[in-house]
Amino acid sequence: MSDEQFDAQLTWVKGMQFVGRGATPGPTVVFDSDLEHGGSDCGMRPVQVLLTSLAACTAMDVISILQKKRQRVTAFHINVRATRADEFPKRLVKAELELVVCGYDVAPEAVARSIELSQTKYCSVSASLNAEIVTTYRIEPETI
Repeated sequence: MSDEQFDAQLTWVKGMQFVGRGATPGPTVVFDSDLEHGGSDCGMRPVQVLLTSLAACTAMDVISILQKKRQRVTAFHINVRATRADEFPKRLVKAELELVVCGYDVAPEAVARSIELSQTKYCSVSASLNAEIVTTYRIEPETI
Protein backbone atom coordinates (compact mmCIF):
# COMPACT_ATOMS: atom_id res chain seq x y z
CA MET A 1 0.00 0.00 0.00
CA SER A 2 1.28 3.45 -0.89
CA ASP A 3 1.83 6.14 1.69
CA GLU A 4 0.94 8.81 -0.87
CA GLN A 5 -1.85 11.03 0.40
CA PHE A 6 -3.92 13.71 -1.23
CA ASP A 7 -5.43 16.60 0.67
CA ALA A 8 -8.17 18.97 -0.39
CA GLN A 9 -10.45 21.54 1.19
CA LEU A 10 -14.01 22.55 0.48
CA THR A 11 -15.35 25.91 1.69
CA TRP A 12 -18.98 27.02 1.75
CA VAL A 13 -19.56 30.33 -0.04
CA LYS A 14 -23.36 30.81 0.17
CA GLY A 15 -26.56 28.95 -0.65
CA MET A 16 -25.39 25.69 -2.26
CA GLN A 17 -22.14 27.14 -3.62
CA PHE A 18 -18.80 25.78 -2.46
CA VAL A 19 -15.20 26.24 -3.58
CA GLY A 20 -12.84 23.29 -3.61
CA ARG A 21 -9.06 23.43 -3.77
CA GLY A 22 -6.08 21.21 -3.28
CA ALA A 23 -3.92 21.48 -0.17
CA THR A 24 -1.61 24.00 -1.81
CA PRO A 25 -2.68 27.42 -3.10
CA GLY A 26 -3.66 27.26 -6.72
CA PRO A 27 -6.63 26.54 -8.98
CA THR A 28 -10.08 26.09 -7.52
CA VAL A 29 -13.30 24.41 -8.57
CA VAL A 30 -16.66 26.06 -7.96
CA PHE A 31 -19.50 23.71 -7.07
CA ASP A 32 -23.14 24.76 -7.11
CA SER A 33 -26.64 23.46 -7.70
CA ASP A 34 -29.45 24.83 -9.81
CA LEU A 35 -31.96 27.44 -8.65
CA GLU A 36 -34.59 24.78 -7.95
CA HIS A 37 -32.32 23.17 -5.34
CA GLY A 38 -31.19 26.36 -3.57
CA GLY A 39 -28.16 27.14 -5.71
CA SER A 40 -27.32 30.02 -7.99
CA ASP A 41 -26.38 27.80 -10.96
CA CYS A 42 -22.83 29.22 -11.16
CA GLY A 43 -20.73 26.13 -10.72
CA MET A 44 -20.39 22.52 -11.66
CA ARG A 45 -22.48 19.84 -9.98
CA PRO A 46 -20.48 17.28 -7.96
CA VAL A 47 -21.34 14.49 -10.42
CA GLN A 48 -20.14 16.66 -13.33
CA VAL A 49 -16.83 17.16 -11.52
CA LEU A 50 -16.59 13.41 -10.96
CA LEU A 51 -17.22 12.76 -14.66
CA THR A 52 -14.72 15.38 -15.80
CA SER A 53 -12.20 13.88 -13.36
CA LEU A 54 -12.75 10.49 -14.99
CA ALA A 55 -12.30 12.09 -18.42
CA ALA A 56 -9.19 14.02 -17.31
CA CYS A 57 -7.53 10.96 -15.79
CA THR A 58 -8.24 8.95 -18.94
CA ALA A 59 -7.11 11.79 -21.20
CA MET A 60 -3.81 12.27 -19.39
CA ASP A 61 -3.06 8.55 -19.68
CA VAL A 62 -4.09 8.30 -23.32
CA ILE A 63 -2.22 11.41 -24.48
CA SER A 64 0.90 10.38 -22.58
CA ILE A 65 0.86 6.91 -24.12
CA LEU A 66 0.14 8.23 -27.62
CA GLN A 67 3.05 10.67 -27.30
CA LYS A 68 5.34 7.82 -26.27
CA LYS A 69 4.11 5.92 -29.32
CA ARG A 70 5.02 9.00 -31.40
CA GLN A 71 1.50 9.50 -32.67
CA ARG A 72 0.96 12.94 -34.20
CA VAL A 73 -2.11 14.09 -32.25
CA THR A 74 -3.18 17.67 -32.97
CA ALA A 75 -6.43 17.82 -30.95
CA PHE A 76 -8.20 15.63 -28.45
CA HIS A 77 -11.37 15.67 -26.39
CA ILE A 78 -13.64 13.30 -24.52
CA ASN A 79 -17.42 13.36 -24.48
CA VAL A 80 -18.85 11.78 -21.31
CA ARG A 81 -22.38 10.57 -20.68
CA ALA A 82 -23.44 8.90 -17.44
CA THR A 83 -26.42 6.95 -16.22
CA ARG A 84 -27.49 7.18 -12.59
CA ALA A 85 -29.56 4.79 -10.52
CA ASP A 86 -33.17 5.83 -9.98
CA GLU A 87 -33.03 5.39 -6.19
CA PHE A 88 -31.01 7.44 -3.72
CA PRO A 89 -28.11 7.89 -3.47
CA LYS A 90 -28.53 7.81 -7.28
CA ARG A 91 -24.99 6.52 -7.79
CA LEU A 92 -23.44 6.34 -11.20
CA VAL A 93 -24.09 2.95 -12.74
CA LYS A 94 -22.57 3.53 -16.15
CA ALA A 95 -20.24 6.07 -17.74
CA GLU A 96 -19.70 6.20 -21.48
CA LEU A 97 -16.58 7.94 -22.75
CA GLU A 98 -16.18 8.82 -26.41
CA LEU A 99 -12.59 9.80 -27.13
CA VAL A 100 -12.07 11.95 -30.22
CA VAL A 101 -8.50 11.98 -31.50
CA CYS A 102 -7.44 14.32 -34.29
CA GLY A 103 -4.09 14.05 -35.97
CA TYR A 104 -1.88 12.93 -38.81
CA ASP A 105 -1.76 9.18 -39.52
CA VAL A 106 -2.90 8.25 -36.01
CA ALA A 107 -2.90 4.45 -35.76
CA PRO A 108 -6.20 2.99 -34.49
CA GLU A 109 -4.32 0.19 -32.71
CA ALA A 110 -2.24 2.79 -30.81
CA VAL A 111 -5.41 4.57 -29.67
CA ALA A 112 -7.12 1.32 -28.68
CA ARG A 113 -4.08 0.14 -26.71
CA SER A 114 -3.68 3.48 -24.92
CA ILE A 115 -7.33 3.36 -23.83
CA GLU A 116 -6.96 -0.24 -22.68
CA LEU A 117 -3.88 0.60 -20.60
CA SER A 118 -5.62 3.60 -19.07
CA GLN A 119 -8.69 1.63 -18.07
CA THR A 120 -6.93 -1.53 -16.86
CA LYS A 121 -3.70 -0.23 -15.36
CA TYR A 122 -3.25 3.53 -14.92
CA CYS A 123 -6.46 5.52 -14.34
CA SER A 124 -7.02 5.71 -10.59
CA VAL A 125 -10.34 7.50 -11.03
CA SER A 126 -11.89 4.74 -13.14
CA ALA A 127 -10.48 2.12 -10.75
CA SER A 128 -12.15 3.98 -7.86
CA LEU A 129 -15.63 4.06 -9.38
CA ASN A 130 -18.21 1.36 -8.82
CA ALA A 131 -19.73 1.83 -12.27
CA GLU A 132 -19.51 0.22 -15.68
CA ILE A 133 -17.19 2.28 -17.87
CA VAL A 134 -17.57 1.95 -21.62
CA THR A 135 -15.09 3.61 -23.97
CA THR A 136 -15.30 4.22 -27.67
CA TYR A 137 -13.11 6.33 -29.89
CA ARG A 138 -12.99 7.91 -33.28
CA ILE A 139 -10.06 9.32 -35.18
CA GLU A 140 -10.50 12.45 -37.24
CA PRO A 141 -7.59 12.63 -39.65
CA GLU A 142 -5.86 15.93 -40.30
CA THR A 143 -5.00 16.76 -43.87
CA ILE A 144 -2.11 18.84 -45.06
